[in-house]
Amino acid sequence: MPKKNEAPASFETALGELEQIVNRLESGALPLEEALSEFERGVQLARQGQARLQQAEQRVQILLADREESPLTPFTPDAE
Repeated sequence: MPKKNEAPASFETALGELEQIVNRLESGALPLEEALSEFERGVQLARQGQARLQQAEQRVQILLADREESPLTPFTPDAE
């Protein structure tokens, strides 16, 4: 597991670590101090993930901006 302020190797790694933290917190078995520490790490990972997603979106917009015939359209995910 990465150290407190260390960024995970990838977005997927961060997401996996965040899922593990959520599972541990939802179990209700952690002592208060450990739960707070896990929550803090989870918030940190969520912010890092959000920043990476924003960077990826900006890259896509830049790539599409070079092609005027390819206007940006809102992304609508398929229903799962």
